[in-house]
Amino acid sequence: MAATRTAKAHWEGSLLEGGGQVNLESSGLGSFDVTWAARTEPEASGRTSPEELLGAAHSACFSMALSHALAQAGNPPASLDTQADVTFQPGEGITGIKLSVNGNVPGLTADEFAEFAEGAKKNCPVSQALAAVPITLDVTFTA
Repeated sequence: MAATRTAKAHWEGSLLEGGGQVNLESSGLGSFDVTWAARTEPEASGRTSPEELLGAAHSACFSMALSHALAQAGNPPASLDTQADVTFQPGEGITGIKLSVNGNVPGLTADEFAEFAEGAKKNCPVSQALAAVPITLDVTFTA
């Protein structure tokens, strides 16, 4: 069965001086302030950006896909820690995503884990939706 999730954004003012909020409507988990400065300045404390939200979605989706593939192969992970760094370049847009994953998977070698991670990078639905953006992967393994 298909599932639809909803988020809403409200914006006031110009791009550079304005601001808004993103609301997680389906879950009701919260509202988050969003500004242009949060996209382009190093310190965005208390504000988020589309890129950070995209990174949250990508890291969660990748972790789910990797966990599923590992479990299907008989090696469910003890833990997976995934980070998604989404790069935004004003005037160009999103220019790259770097996924970094550290896995603790009993019964696998580091090379085997890396193969599963590459498969998850390719096959997770968010990676597929973002296929126009270069996605790299950094893998570490905890035995």
